[in-house]
Amino acid sequence: MTGKYTPLEHYLRSLPDNQKEITLRFEQIERILNSKLPFSAYESQSWWDHETEGNHVNKRAWSNAGWKVGSVNLNEEWVTLVRANIAILNAVTN
Repeated sequence: MTGKYTPLEHYLRSLPDNQKEITLRFEQIERILNSKLPFSAYESQSWWDHETEGNHVNKRAWSNAGWKVGSVNLNEEWVTLVRANIAILNAVTN
């Protein structure tokens, strides 16, 4: 089933395996989606921190592609995504 965030999932899946992180401005994500992000993405850290369970299709898009949020700057409107396996490895070694 295709959803609003499927283009983002496909975009992230298309990145080279050796790319361990990517920083995207919110406007770049909107171009990938060909749709605006919801107001809450601009105003609330929790929009980016949703769990994968439930109806949080935004988080499932990057989670399904093997990425997780590394950091978000709401004021400057960007998000850094990191490969999920790298984030887990860093947590274990730090």
